[in-house]
Amino acid sequence: MWVVIFSVLVMTVLSLLRVNVIIAIIAAALTAGLLAGLSPVEAVEMLVAGMGGQSSTALSYVLLGAFAVAISYTGITNLLVNYLIKMLTGKKTIMLLAIAGIASLSQNVVPVHIAFIPILIPPLLKLFDQMKVDRRGVAAALTFGLKAPYIMIPAGYGILFHQTIVNGMVNNGADLTMNEAALAMLIPGSGMIIGLLVAVFITYRKGKEPIPAGEEFTIASQESGNISFNKQHALTLAAIIAALVAQIYTDNLIIGALTGLVLMFLFFVVPFNKGDNVISEGVAMMGTIAFVMLVASGFGHILQETGSVTGLVEVSSALLGDNQAVVAFVLLLVGLVVTMGIGSSFGTVPILAALYVPICVAAGFSPMATAALIGTAGALGDAGSPASDSTLGPTAGLNADGKHNHIWDTCVPTFIHYNIPLFIFGWIAAVIL
Repeated sequence: MWVVIFSVLVMTVLSLLRVNVIIAIIAAALTAGLLAGLSPVEAVEMLVAGMGGQSSTALSYVLLGAFAVAISYTGITNLLVNYLIKMLTGKKTIMLLAIAGIASLSQNVVPVHIAFIPILIPPLLKLFDQMKVDRRGVAAALTFGLKAPYIMIPAGYGILFHQTIVNGMVNNGADLTMNEAALAMLIPGSGMIIGLLVAVFITYRKGKEPIPAGEEFTIASQESGNISFNKQHALTLAAIIAALVAQIYTDNLIIGALTGLVLMFLFFVVPFNKGDNVISEGVAMMGTIAFVMLVASGFGHILQETGSVTGLVEVSSALLGDNQAVVAFVLLLVGLVVTMGIGSSFGTVPILAALYVPICVAAGFSPMATAALIGTAGALGDAGSPASDSTLGPTAGLNADGKHNHIWDTCVPTFIHYNIPLFIFGWIAAVIL
């Protein structure tokens, strides 16, 4: 059990000391391997072997980054940005709630996940500075929209998350329906709503002086001026819609991003001679996120293959007895530690389900209470994990001008405002359901 705890502790401490997140995860993975009895070479080989688990996600993020750059090239985002500036200038609280609302649409109504962030947020950075908006509040708003909807709403990514919970339970001998999974996650998810309200109306309500600018920050879509809807914008919208249709129809982010990117060139919205620049800027924008996901997948692979997670749960369960309140608390604590290391709620749920179901059955939990424990444990740590796309995405947008720190300005605020209420409300759900 100590392998997981020490390795995650290494990652957390190094990240808080502002060590690059990739280096921190690699160090944690090597720590886990060495503590599990592997040689340094074996640990590195296992890390590399496990990186393929997120290769599809990493490639899709890079392509989505290129698509975002192509969209920004047309200037269409100025239409939305100018509207937000006109309607929300001087209204910091409403702006944060509006950003949380837009982010929420990315999970269920228009399931593009984090792809909208590099399109929408960088052009707003100067406005944030002018209004003295605390970017930690923006990060909290974005992370809320990236997590809460799929936790509570069975649509878009929510269907995938709830189905993952159902499959995990059914595969381990427990009966559960999709409706029951959705109902079970309403209580934990409501804790995130409280966290958002605290962040917006209390913690980050006051203004914050912006960090002085170094080099002048510019972005293609940030040029000011009166912009009217034109033919290029119409073709860009057509490419966006086609990308969404392709993604939904094929259930594949890579095909969706490729469809949109190819159409942007075929429609001559982006000149062919700008192709290299678009791809390069897309890699620069999303490449770090993609590589962090790859390394985090390798870290998770080491924890699984060495039996570290299984050992942690087995030792914990042996000490618990059948007190449901205590069992629920410890299982959620284990979920927090595991997911902080792996950084993916979707990827953690199948692992946790195989370990939690037998323990929950023995302790007398109902199927819905078990689902609440598994779903909450999977979600815990995701919001505050340095390796999670729910934190990497907001940082990618907010740090476009180099003024936003991933750990202290995104991970720590989201951990405090979302993981604490998630833990409390998930524990309540497990006890009362």
